[in-house]
Amino acid sequence: MAVPSRRARIYSGTARNLARLAGVLRRGGLVAVPAETVYGLAADALDARACARIYRAKGRPATDPLIVHLAAADELETVAEGNPAARRLAAAFWPGPLTLVLPRRATVPALVSAGLPSVAVRVPAHRLFRRLLRLTGRPLAAPSANPFGYVSPTTAEHVRAGLGTRIGHILEGGPCAVGVESTIVDLRDPARPALLRPGAISRAQLEQVLGVRVADGGPVGSARRAQVAPGQLARHYSPRTPATLHARLDPAAAATGPADEAWLFLARPPGRARPNVRWLDARGDLRGAARRLFACLRELDAAGYRHLHLEAAPGEDGFALAINDRLRRAAAR
Repeated sequence: MAVPSRRARIYSGTARNLARLAGVLRRGGLVAVPAETVYGLAADALDARACARIYRAKGRPATDPLIVHLAAADELETVAEGNPAARRLAAAFWPGPLTLVLPRRATVPALVSAGLPSVAVRVPAHRLFRRLLRLTGRPLAAPSANPFGYVSPTTAEHVRAGLGTRIGHILEGGPCAVGVESTIVDLRDPARPALLRPGAISRAQLEQVLGVRVADGGPVGSARRAQVAPGQLARHYSPRTPATLHARLDPAAAATGPADEAWLFLARPPGRARPNVRWLDARGDLRGAARRLFACLRELDAAGYRHLHLEAAPGEDGFALAINDRLRRAAAR
């Protein structure tokens, strides 16, 4: 399939457009789709050639697996080997921003899972994505719809800015409600669940449902080695502008600092605002901060600053852990 020579078209979520885009996916094409987390670049998850187009369009290494999206939880066994722990989490959090890593069924191409015998699966909550899944009638593989390693997209225009000459179709679904990628839990051994990537579903919520401790997922991965799930690399979700992550930012330093550097606070700092001083949420609400995180990083990256100073969120679970995970990877070198 030829690479589009024009900028991608953005489609509204009408019944006619959804039917057209479902046809594109059934024929092995790519469609950028909205989710409650971030926008994804979707292809038929059971079609290896279609999934290879995702990797090419993003410039994504074959060692970084894709997440398979289903229309409903009762489809889980078509792509993965479930277990009681997986079914409890699915009942509690699907549709929603939770991905489960489980043993892979042979129906899923090895390419989707970086050659590993596992697969990452979730049921998204965004109504248009779910309608498209039902119309397509196939599970859809969909990593974030951006060049590999760059800041994730949370609007259709973000997708077009990054992939607009590499893909042809983007489904408009409005700004993403959550704003950070899904929580990923490794359940290959249900007796020893592990948190591989933090997100909107917190470790405490997972442990309450499972009744056991959820461990950390282990060391940071390498792009040279197959990963069991996406989002494991030390540097990821990254602006091109060099950045430093601080436990706290000093409002006085931001008020008098160099004009060619920018400061991104969690909450609005006191004093008169400068063009190079931004904040994620006026009151520091963590849900609001997560929703704005990637959009703010993109805005600052596009503004031409020499350096970005980023403020960590307080806390050790839930949205704080998710925000700090993305900021730490964005600032990594």
